[in-house]
Amino acid sequence: MPSARLFARTASHPAVSELMAERGVETGDDLYASLETFEDVYQALAERVVSAAADSDVVFAVPGSPSVGEFTVPRIKALAAEVGIEVRTIAGVSFIDAMCEEFGVDPLVAGLQILDGRELPDPLILAQPTIIAQVDLPVVLADVGARLSETLPEDACVTVVSDAGTPDVFRWSGHPDEIDSTWAGLRTSLFVDTEPGGIVGAISVMRRLRSTCAWDQEQTHHSLVPHLIEETYELAEALSLLPAVANSREVSGAYGEVEEELGDVLLQILFHTTIGEENGALHIDQVAETLRRKLVRRHPHVFGDSDAADADEVRAVWDQVKADEKKPQDSVLDGVPPGLPATERAMQLSRRAAKLGFEWDNAAAVIAKVEEEIAELQVASTPDEQLDEFGDVLLALVNLARHLDLSPEVALRRASDKFEQRFREVETQGPLTGATAAELDHRWQMAKDAIRAKSTKHD
Repeated sequence: MPSARLFARTASHPAVSELMAERGVETGDDLYASLETFEDVYQALAERVVSAAADSDVVFAVPGSPSVGEFTVPRIKALAAEVGIEVRTIAGVSFIDAMCEEFGVDPLVAGLQILDGRELPDPLILAQPTIIAQVDLPVVLADVGARLSETLPEDACVTVVSDAGTPDVFRWSGHPDEIDSTWAGLRTSLFVDTEPGGIVGAISVMRRLRSTCAWDQEQTHHSLVPHLIEETYELAEALSLLPAVANSREVSGAYGEVEEELGDVLLQILFHTTIGEENGALHIDQVAETLRRKLVRRHPHVFGDSDAADADEVRAVWDQVKADEKKPQDSVLDGVPPGLPATERAMQLSRRAAKLGFEWDNAAAVIAKVEEEIAELQVASTPDEQLDEFGDVLLALVNLARHLDLSPEVALRRASDKFEQRFREVETQGPLTGATAAELDHRWQMAKDAIRAKSTKHD
């Protein structure tokens, strides 16, 4: 259509420059300069093109395929359909073809993945050859490099390519940390084809260990149980060191040990799943999907048409759905594992009893119960009586923790850690043998003051 008005997104492309040398081309460069977001630019340009098409034939030229990475095209089609203007699309070769040729990749055989650098998925799964496009600004390319560095193995190598398929092609390969953000541009993409990292990489490594490491090969579900319990306790210890409200950027540095311990627990999950895969009984995808379905099923107030105004109603919905899933029980206490840590078992038992009304009205009433149990402990005369009464005190304290929405396990761990820190400080003040009670009390206070001073100085 030689008489048609010709539009292009931008003049910043060699092909458009050649067209402009031959004939007039209307671009959206003024929109890029005046509008705040790319979404606004695409919409305004689509409106401009469709408006022009009301009076004459219009060609919207794209540097490649109109179906790949051209966000203005679907907007043009939608607007044109609203006003009854016919749109004909002519297929073209995209930058993907040029990238595949550059790296000798058959996209079908390789299972090629194509991602938008502006909207990388989370989690970022890089288990097959991947092209990352839309890295047209330095900040976008820098963000992509940072995400790749976090996700890929330490020795990973990625490639930055500009002007693929042209004599002016630029190609650089190296670690994501070394990417120069000034390489960003309208015709810049990344190619990633490395050993997978992240969750997929962890699964891959676990399977390899299971097939090649003598110790890993010997393990069974039963032999791993002590390791699972140990790692869970270590994670609980790391979590207990976090502030009570750990959702602020100010405490982000406190998560270093938590991250490592979470990884150790994840290792146990992957280990058991891998053994299950060998037995033809489990697969990591099935485990994850079973969890996903359970979460959806037990949150009808989120994924369905139920309502839950607050946390208590959410718990009630969860419990009801969970009860519907399970076989009939003889008691509401059925299903609380006897092997749980004592404080956690006490917490679960008391929670379940409370659901049926076996409950104190408020925390003050529980405190009164604690005081009552302490009084009974004070008059207990035999070791058996003392053991029973002391247990009653602990159970009452667990109920108090429940009313205050606290974890008794975390509270006791923190108290133990605090005691250990202070006692070690007392030991630095000199020998304890022969010291009087008053001297020990004085040293204890000095230790508290010293630790407090260190903490204040550190802050």
